[in-house]
Amino acid sequence: MGKNSKKDNTNLWIALGAIAGAATIAAVGAKKLKDRAKKEETNTLPNSFKDGERQVYFIGGGLASLAGAAYLIRDCNFKGENIHIIEGLKVLGGSNDGAGDAENGFICRGGRMLNEETYENFWELFSTIPSIDMPGMTVTEEILNFDHSHPTHAKARLIDRNGKIQDVKRMGFNNADRIALGKLLATPEEKLDDMTIEQWFKHTPHFFETNFWYMWQTTFAFQKWSSLFEFKRYMDRMIFEFSRIETLEGVTRTPYNQYDSVILPLKTYLDKFGVDFSINATVTDLDFKAGEEITVTAIHVEDVEGEKVITLKDEDVCIMINGCMTDNATLGDFHKAPDYNPEKPMSGELWSKIAKKKWGLGNPEPFFNHPEETNWESFTVTCKGNKLLKMLERFSSNVPGSGALMTFKDSNWLMSIVVAAQPHFRNQPLDTTIFWGYGLYTDRVGDYVKKPMRECTGEELLIELLHHLHMEDNLEELMEDVVNVIPCMMPYIDAQFQPRKKTDRPEVVPKGSTNFAMISQFVEIPEDMVFTEEYSVRAARIAVYTLFNVKDKKICPVTPYNKKPKVLKEALKTSFR
Repeated sequence: MGKNSKKDNTNLWIALGAIAGAATIAAVGAKKLKDRAKKEETNTLPNSFKDGERQVYFIGGGLASLAGAAYLIRDCNFKGENIHIIEGLKVLGGSNDGAGDAENGFICRGGRMLNEETYENFWELFSTIPSIDMPGMTVTEEILNFDHSHPTHAKARLIDRNGKIQDVKRMGFNNADRIALGKLLATPEEKLDDMTIEQWFKHTPHFFETNFWYMWQTTFAFQKWSSLFEFKRYMDRMIFEFSRIETLEGVTRTPYNQYDSVILPLKTYLDKFGVDFSINATVTDLDFKAGEEITVTAIHVEDVEGEKVITLKDEDVCIMINGCMTDNATLGDFHKAPDYNPEKPMSGELWSKIAKKKWGLGNPEPFFNHPEETNWESFTVTCKGNKLLKMLERFSSNVPGSGALMTFKDSNWLMSIVVAAQPHFRNQPLDTTIFWGYGLYTDRVGDYVKKPMRECTGEELLIELLHHLHMEDNLEELMEDVVNVIPCMMPYIDAQFQPRKKTDRPEVVPKGSTNFAMISQFVEIPEDMVFTEEYSVRAARIAVYTLFNVKDKKICPVTPYNKKPKVLKEALKTSFR
C-alpha cells in the first residue's frame, strides 16, 4: 500500500522532469543561452540586418511558444537555430504535462480535452507535424484516428451521495433559467465587464441546481464566481455541445497524455531544425525603447550561473507567454499533502513588471491576485494490476477511455474522476493502471475524511473517493495494489476564468508594437475561449503572422456555430428536456 510513498517529494519532481521522452529536452541547456547572450553583447554591428541573422526569443516553453516556433519554420522559412525558447522549469510543455514511472507513480496535473469541431488552428498545425509512433501519419491523423476508434459516451456522468447514477437526459431548467440563458446569449460582451456568472443568475439561483450546471461546470472547471465573459464565450463557441453534454461525445481524446501525444512530437519536429531550448532559465524583466512604440531592447535572464542580459538588435523579436495557469503547482504523495503556495507566480510577476512600463500590455491583477478563487486540486492514482479499474468499469458501465468524466455532485469537494484509455503514458507497463481526478472546492471539509481537501494526503483522497463510490468494504483489498496517489495543488489553475474588464487581457500584438507579442490564455482573442489548446495555438499564429507580415496564409477563423440554425434548434430542444 503506497510502497514508494515514503520517498521525499524531490523524487516526485524528478519524476515530473522525467516525462516520457523528456531526456530529449536536456540536449540543449542554459549554456546555449549564455553563449547567445555573449554573442549579442559583443556584436559589432548591433543595427545591421543581414539575411538569416534575425533572432526570435520566446519567453516560456509552453504549447504556444512551441507552436510559434513551428509556424516560423513552416511558414516563414526561419532557421531553427535562430529561434530561442527560454523556459524556467526543467521540462517543456507548460500545462500540457504527464510524468512519472511505475515505481514512484504517475502524475497528470490535469487533462486537456480536445474538440474536433472548434480546434481549427490546432488541427491545421498538427496536420503538418509527423507522428512519433505512426510512420507516414501526422499528429492530427493519429489523434483523430484514435478518438474515432475510442468513442466517448459517458453513462455515469453525475452520481449522488448514495452512489446512484443520475438520469441526466433532462437539463433541469425552469423558464426563468431559460430566459436568463437566452438573454445572456443576446447580450453584447461590452456590457459584461467584471460580472460573474452568479451575478447574472441572481434572480434564478435554481440555475445552479440543474443537471446542466453540474455538468458544464465540471467539464470546463467554471465556478459561480467565474467571469461571465468566459461563460458566454463557451456558450457561444460550444453551443453544439449543449445537446450532448450529458454524454460528452464531443470530447476528443489523445492516445496518451497531452505531453506524450502533443508536446513530444512537436518538440521532436523542432529538434530536427535545431531550435535552441534553454531550460532552467528564468526571464526576470524586459527593457523597452523609450517613446510611445513598444520595442523590446533587452531580456534579463537568471539561471544557475547567475544573471545575464540578452541585447536585441533592431530586427529581433520577443514573444512572451504572459501568464501560466499551473504556476506555483506543488505535489504531495501517499502520506503527504501538497503545500499550498499562493505567492505571486513567476509569469504573473513578469507580466506585472512590463505592464507598468508600457500602456496596452494588459493588467494581471484580476487573474493572479485571488488564489482562494482560482485554486483547485487534482490527484493521480497508480495501481499494480487493474482491480480498481475493473470495479470502476462495472460501476459506470464504461470501459476505460469511453466515459470521460464522472462527477460526485453532492461531494463537498465537488470531486470528479477521469479513467483514460490504458496505457495513458508511453512508459506505462502493461501491468500498471492509472486514473486521475480533481476537486473544485479545496477549502471544504470532506464528507468522509474530515479535513479540507488541500490538507489531505494522497491516501486520504483515495479513501474519500472510495466512500463516494460506496466501495469502502473493499478498501483494504484495493489499497494493497496502490503504488501511489499523487495530489497536485494548483493555486492559479482557474485564473484565466476570473472576472475582468475586456481591456485587462492585452492584444496578442499590442498597438504600437514593433517587435513584441504576447501568447497565452491571458491575451485577448475575439470570440475564442480560453483554457484550450486552440487558444494557445491561435495566439501563436496571430503573433507570428502579424510580426512577420505573413500574407500568403490565413489564420483559421472561429467557426460561428452560435449562428447556425440547426445547432441552435438542437440547443433549444435540449433546454426543454
